[in-house]
Amino acid sequence: QVQLVESGGGLVQAGGSLRLSCAASGRTFRRYAMGWFRQAPGKEREFVAGISWNGGSTGYADSVKGRFTISRDNAQNTVYLQMNSLKPEDTAVYYCAASGRGNMSVFKFQMGEYDYWGQGTQVTVSS
Repeated sequence: QVQLVESGGGLVQAGGSLRLSCAASGRTFRRYAMGWFRQAPGKEREFVAGISWNGGSTGYADSVKGRFTISRDNAQNTVYLQMNSLKPEDTAVYYCAASGRGNMSVFKFQMGEYDYWGQGTQVTVSS
């Protein structure tokens, strides 16, 4: 069982930066691949970024590639999402997720591959 708590969301102007954090409970955090998803009002939840258990494999949605960076600190049981050059279309609730199935050495991009989800943190980018 893993519990996830996101933080770091807020209101930022276009072009600005935010860093989201996701703190995980439990001693088995390093066994999970992790991901970030987002959901804008009236839209489906979508993949943003994923990372393997040791950080050796990462992947990004095309819409954030080159602007967002996912990383993890297994000693701190935390995964991060550094978001730069933010755009109004990045406005959404951002969710952290953990996957304990399949190959942990690769990132995962499908919602169905994730077992645990956080409550989400709101990111609002003003124009």
